[in-house]
Amino acid sequence: MLKLQTELEGQTASFGVVSDCIRELGYHIGGNWDYDRGCFDHILCQEGGETIYIRIPFFVTQGELDDYEASIKFGTPYIIKHVVHVGLDRDGDSLLDATGFSQFQQPIDKDGKIINKNRWIHAGEVAVKDLLDCMYAQNLLKSS
Repeated sequence: MLKLQTELEGQTASFGVVSDCIRELGYHIGGNWDYDRGCFDHILCQEGGETIYIRIPFFVTQGELDDYEASIKFGTPYIIKHVVHVGLDRDGDSLLDATGFSQFQQPIDKDGKIINKNRWIHAGEVAVKDLLDCMYAQNLLKSS
């Protein structure tokens, strides 16, 4: 995991409006969300069974995450690498496994070693800058 130092950390905004904006940039809400926290994920690179993501955590400061108007505060963005099985799962029993990719398979390594760290730190900083530019253009950020 590579932590990023950006001006996004500590910013607050409305969850629903931010979700609408960042979806256009290729982000999606991560699977381990709860009513008081979550993260936005964006794929930076995907080759074979390796995927490098930028993950932007956030915490709900007012309301609940299923509420469009909930207020969120951004945490420290970071880069992670997941490594998954590619190919047929000989023990699998679903048609999805037979296609060579199952959206439900567990990563071999949820925090794989990241090679060329400077490259991915730069890519993450650019992704956060694009997100900030989008949110500033839409006047989505609130002063904290």
